[in-house]
Amino acid sequence: MDSAAATVPAPGGPAAETAPGARPRATALRAPRWDPYWLAGALFVLYTALSLCRHRRMLTMSWDLGIFEQAIRGYAHLQAPIADLKGPGTNILGDHFSPVTALLAPLYRLFPTPVTLLVAQAALFALSAIPVARLAAGLLGRKRGLAIGIAYGLSWGVQRAVDFDFHEIAFAMPLLAFSLEAVVRGRWRAAVWWAVPLVLVKEDLGITAAAIGVIILIRLRGAKSRGEGVPRGAAPLATGLVAFGLAAAAITFGLIIPGFNTSGAYDYWNKLDGGGADGAPATIPADTAIRTLLWILLPTTGLLALRSPVLIAAVPTLAWRFASHDDHYWSTDWHYNAVLMPVVLIALTDALARSRDSRRPLLRSYAHHLPGAVLAASLALTASLPLYSLTEPDTYSVPENVHATERLLDRIPDGATVESDIAPISRLAGRCRVFWIGDTRGIAPDYIAMRLGDGKSQQDVIADGERMHPGVRYVFLGGEGGYAVLKKAEAEAS
Repeated sequence: MDSAAATVPAPGGPAAETAPGARPRATALRAPRWDPYWLAGALFVLYTALSLCRHRRMLTMSWDLGIFEQAIRGYAHLQAPIADLKGPGTNILGDHFSPVTALLAPLYRLFPTPVTLLVAQAALFALSAIPVARLAAGLLGRKRGLAIGIAYGLSWGVQRAVDFDFHEIAFAMPLLAFSLEAVVRGRWRAAVWWAVPLVLVKEDLGITAAAIGVIILIRLRGAKSRGEGVPRGAAPLATGLVAFGLAAAAITFGLIIPGFNTSGAYDYWNKLDGGGADGAPATIPADTAIRTLLWILLPTTGLLALRSPVLIAAVPTLAWRFASHDDHYWSTDWHYNAVLMPVVLIALTDALARSRDSRRPLLRSYAHHLPGAVLAASLALTASLPLYSLTEPDTYSVPENVHATERLLDRIPDGATVESDIAPISRLAGRCRVFWIGDTRGIAPDYIAMRLGDGKSQQDVIADGERMHPGVRYVFLGGEGGYAVLKKAEAEAS
């Protein structure tokens, strides 16, 4: 395998030569080896801007941001990660096993706001671009390396995930990227150790870690068949990773999550053992599967990634998604494709490096031009993806209805119990005990924050609140910005 040093000039070499009088330090920072880091910095700015602009405008897409804030808030105060939005008293470790999010607890303790989670996610996504761009530059040269790195940073899967508020998969991105970079470079020990923490990110990623062990074994066998030297102990280490990943997944699915779950089971098995809900098909339609696979492989890799065994790392994620009868998992929306992006772009880099020595001129020509084509595709698609909103002036202004809603929510005191619709959650989860609207399980909250439907009067809203909590009387606290807040009459009297 070609080394990065063979293709990327070292600082002080030809690439670092400057005209007399130039500043050596500034020149050094323009050296090729810094390209991945500058790229990561630029992506961090873009991702952060997108996330914070959405947050300022109360464009929260789901309750996940609130769920993770509640869990991390618990960690930050040395308490159990209780996420009441999943149901009163729900320990998040009984829903998904993601103890890695506790790493954000010290930051959240200092800055107790959902912005902390959004900025941390932007940093983790940007960090994952470093190994992708660095590997590509090392194997393909500076320009193609930058093309691959930018294509990764702007890939539709990453952009969709940044747009989706916050999710634990942000931690998986750099772990996968660094591990697979090490695999392609033949740094087996580093590849294993980067893969091991995946079991702490989410329960299914233990199987992905095992898949990385399989990739290492395949590459070791290929090296032996070519008569190349194989480090002693590499094969047992890879085999150990396979066993560890599978065992960790089995223990997590079978023991850890049920142990924290009040029902004593893993709730998501029901997405595999029954028919689709709300009229959705029970199995993924063939055209949907093909369309999603083409989105994953065609604009990002021109299908060339299929020539690399690195693509095996994508199989576990695709398998559980396509095996599920939940149609949300089948599409290109939300955050579900983010973890596939470092896999496919590193697989592309590996395939491009392998194709340079092909005996087929057409394949060599295709590989030579593909980095530029992939970059062009990512730039073109961005016109219809979330980052494009950063070019629109309205993105940076906060509508008056948002300010009005915030003033209304500020009237809810800290520590109150609140039943809330999606948008207000991001303003309440850090200072109140917040439940998902319609899922308080017998608890009558002090306040209810709900969307104010068209044509609804105060009495209609009060009737809705009292219908959800029979025998409890609520009064109308206010309605602003399209939202209404009800207050429990007992709380009003006190």
